[in-house]
Amino acid sequence: MSNEQLAMSNDKSEIYFIEQRIISAVRGLLTGRVNELLRGYDFQIPVVEFSECGCGYGVTPKILLSSCERSEKERIINVDTYSLTVSFCLPDKQESLLCCYAYGVSFKKALCENVTLGGIVDRALIVSKKFVPPKVQNAGMELEYIITLRITVETMNE
Repeated sequence: MSNEQLAMSNDKSEIYFIEQRIISAVRGLLTGRVNELLRGYDFQIPVVEFSECGCGYGVTPKILLSSCERSEKERIINVDTYSLTVSFCLPDKQESLLCCYAYGVSFKKALCENVTLGGIVDRALIVSKKFVPPKVQNAGMELEYIITLRITVETMNE
């Protein structure tokens, strides 16, 4: 399916660009399968939520999508590549590191079960995970856990 075909949606006559569809699919993965996995642990981990009227016991990760440098092979075979980061910011508490591990494992498992994000992309792979500890411990700063994905989408010749 071409990007132009993906961009047009018959329902509600709205235009959806592939970038919007990718972000929406990742949000759906986080609030769906990842939350399901988090609820299955023997200890409580705040769920992922994006709504304004959430339960108050959740975390809202930042999702940032950007274009990625394409290799010569990707240019020849018309593959668009994107870099997507999912950042979890948690207060500097004793259990925050455990929460980061739980988010990372749950996200990896959910993505491995659905590498095409529901058929929207050709492949989504985790390329890095990074912990960013607070600069000053116990000073009210946040611990950040960043997961970076490389996403490939085949495009059609114009």
